[in-house]
Amino acid sequence: MPNTILLVDDDPEFREEFREYFDGFEFMEAGNGKEALELLKKPNEIDLVILDVKMPGMNGLEVLSRIKEMAPEIGIIISTGYSTKDTAIEAFRNQADNYLEKPLDIEATREMIDKVLDSKKGLPDFAASDITDKIERVKYFIERNCFKKVTLEDAAAAVCLSPKYLSRVFKEQTKRGFNDYKLSVKMAQAKNLLIETGYNVNQISDRLGYENTESFIRQFKKLAKSTPSAYRRKGKHKRKGK
Repeated sequence: MPNTILLVDDDPEFREEFREYFDGFEFMEAGNGKEALELLKKPNEIDLVILDVKMPGMNGLEVLSRIKEMAPEIGIIISTGYSTKDTAIEAFRNQADNYLEKPLDIEATREMIDKVLDSKKGLPDFAASDITDKIERVKYFIERNCFKKVTLEDAAAAVCLSPKYLSRVFKEQTKRGFNDYKLSVKMAQAKNLLIETGYNVNQISDRLGYENTESFIRQFKKLAKSTPSAYRRKGKHKRKGK
């Protein structure tokens, strides 16, 4: 299935022309940074963001920083008709994957898009007609959206199956229920955040979408056989001992 590009630009004519030039992709659109961030907060299969710098409200560089916090795995290409050396430097400083200027050089832009997409990890581009492929895509969908509230209905829509059927075949294929698998992914991320970052337990709980920290601690303790704080102390002690 084709890669999905989120096109963020306040010029609807530019967005229309861009879709026409690059009709081999699926597109989502946003007219400003706020709309883009709202789309990215929801479970999605966006692979790449083409992000204009000069927009009403938040400018593209501000939006770039926010996206990198929310979804660091997504590729981002900054675009602008107001090119300066300082803008390019700032874009790369904020971890943009590349930078293009308007008016577009179509061939160069296509090459840039392909290069950024190829550099990102993800599932191979397949039609997902086989149920095993569909389950692998669902697992990937859960993993890439683990910081959001992903429902069985969200995952089923991503692979064009009914929620009831997906629930049954997911358990048959993985020997685990959908919610159990989703929880294991969240806990793996929680462990990584505890060891690799300075976020406190409340911040980690919030990032993982829990409504209250007590619920997060209870589930973590059940699966990890340790409180989050004890797991962090033990993990950091092991790292120091290496």
